[in-house]
Amino acid sequence: MLIGTIASNDLLTARPRERRALVSRILDSGIDHVFTADHVSFHVGAGMDGLINAATLTALDERLRVCVGVYLLALRHPVTVARQLATLSESAPGQLILGIGVGGEDRNEFAMCGVNPATRGRRTDEALAIVQALLTGEPLDHHGEFFSFDRAWIRPRPAEPIPMVVGGRSDAALQRAARFGDGWLGVWCSPSRFADAARAVNAAAVEAGRPQPRMHGLQVWVGIDDNAERARARLGRAMQDFYRIPFERFERYSPFGSAAAVADFLAAYRDAGCEFFNIMPVAESAAAGIEAVAEIRRRLT
Repeated sequence: MLIGTIASNDLLTARPRERRALVSRILDSGIDHVFTADHVSFHVGAGMDGLINAATLTALDERLRVCVGVYLLALRHPVTVARQLATLSESAPGQLILGIGVGGEDRNEFAMCGVNPATRGRRTDEALAIVQALLTGEPLDHHGEFFSFDRAWIRPRPAEPIPMVVGGRSDAALQRAARFGDGWLGVWCSPSRFADAARAVNAAAVEAGRPQPRMHGLQVWVGIDDNAERARARLGRAMQDFYRIPFERFERYSPFGSAAAVADFLAAYRDAGCEFFNIMPVAESAAAGIEAVAEIRRRLT
């Protein structure tokens, strides 16, 4: 089982010495990886480039694994993305886990990039097929609905495959995970829904002649404080500020309280087949969040 924590603003923007100290704290605590989000311009302009963040983070310590969760592939050209992934694989071999999602919570984010939000699923499917083909190191001719080119070629290919997980809650996301993924990355679902979805992905992958995916995971916001009311208030404010949606829409899937209470909540997902967690702790400080995720890991593993 892999348990990771969010790459906090301090980890991404503090002075280099302070960032390396935070990485050492994360690794010494036993946390398996960090993860970073990806948005071009979300709601009020918030965002970050997931692959640039991954390159920055992996350079801090060769032991640090980084998950991009999730990368909005539909907003990019797949040939360019394949080159970025190949380059990152050279500089940080074995450190990257790539999560792919279709987004859509802010439809204007797609429109401003010239992408029809209604096509983001089909566009992601086509782009993902292109990226995976190019990462084999062989030349590719492609003429599809959204992309058309002759003899695209990305070399050198990654020395080892980059694990890819596909995020989303829809049936289309599950089919995408079965077709392309090494696993499915769930969000805002119950343990029973998680178990059903993982089984569906496995069955569809086997039916398609692919190996059964082994990296089913959950991305989850959590509020951390020994006082449950303070934890809820802190988590609610953070999620409402980011998503512009009332916290009550997320509450049943977003635990809050002490690290022990959060671990008890997440244990049901572990028992449902979850192999890795991307945990976004909303705590008093970055250090408190790291400490909480480390405690959650100790209780779940």
